[in-house]
Amino acid sequence: MTNETYNGWSNWQTWNVALWIQNELELYVVAAMVGSYEEFLEFVPLFEGDLQHHTPDGAKWHDPAIDVLAINQMIEEF
Repeated sequence: MTNETYNGWSNWQTWNVALWIQNELELYVVAAMVGSYEEFLEFVPLFEGDLQHHTPDGAKWHDPAIDVLAINQMIEEF
């Protein structure tokens, strides 16, 4: 049996988005303030430069592969 997860997350996209939201102060503050990933996405256009479109590693904020429920659970713990 193989492990189909990425560092405990359902896939690389979800892990990478979670990583950046947890470790980049600007992203963390926005996520904690709004309380859900869907609302966080409304603030993405206000970020500077490429951060408006994707994480510094290239994971697109609106990628349908992102496990939004898992990201919301993480944000609820902030």
